[in-house]
Amino acid sequence: MIDVTAASKQSYTVNLSILFSELPLLERPAAAAAAGFTAAELWWPFGADHTPSQAELDELRKAFTDAGVQLTGLNFLDDLTKGAKGTLSVPAEKERFRENLPVSIALAESLGTKALNALYGNRVEGVDPAEQDALALENLTLAAQAAHAIGAVLLIEALNRNDAPDYPLHTAKAAVEIVDKVNAATGLGNAKFLCDFYHLAVNGEDLVQVIDTYADRFGHVQIADNPGRNEPGTGTLDFEDLFARLTAAGYTGRIGLEYRPSTGVSADSFEWLPRDLRG
Repeated sequence: MIDVTAASKQSYTVNLSILFSELPLLERPAAAAAAGFTAAELWWPFGADHTPSQAELDELRKAFTDAGVQLTGLNFLDDLTKGAKGTLSVPAEKERFRENLPVSIALAESLGTKALNALYGNRVEGVDPAEQDALALENLTLAAQAAHAIGAVLLIEALNRNDAPDYPLHTAKAAVEIVDKVNAATGLGNAKFLCDFYHLAVNGEDLVQVIDTYADRFGHVQIADNPGRNEPGTGTLDFEDLFARLTAAGYTGRIGLEYRPSTGVSADSFEWLPRDLRG
């Protein structure tokens, strides 16, 4: 059993795009509540549809409010059914991203969501990377301003190079550099680093050094063990030490559970986490 008392200043949320995925989407908030969670996060939940119908949006809102679960984190448009890793730096997706922006913001505001994740987007063959980076900064500026209007932060994360070889942000340093550029462009200071221990560990980063260097930039932390992307205790990451270091560094934000249950049954994967920490 992992001792998580060192991280008692944090609360833990469940990512309902990867956990409880054995259930239909609208049943997942209630399942999370039954497991003791009062907060959850989602990748963009409507696939390639960047402007879902009002009825679809209302159904999702109702599923969360009926379950008494707050949606604390939401990804902007990212059609993961096609293996996409964000749309904001992809020229062909420019209009879809901008049409999705107010939809995502309205959904977030209606559910009290205070963190919006903007995946950077893969490199596109035949397009100058500098052109993609300029578009990304333009779109991230718009996203940060929209998030600020509802009192939310904009999250930027690094992904692992095995699953996302064409995604240009593979290190904490690379992601934080984008965070700094967005904050410089907006003057708002609400762009933050989403530190995902799993992605960084797969890339071979020293997680202790990442915490020591960038903890003051963290807007959110996500976890899964490595290898396998399953629950803590199934791999080699020393979560007791990592949680203790987060606390020592002054991190009091949420920790998102973004792992696949090793048994395939999500409700059986939380034994390591006391119910009173399931925020």
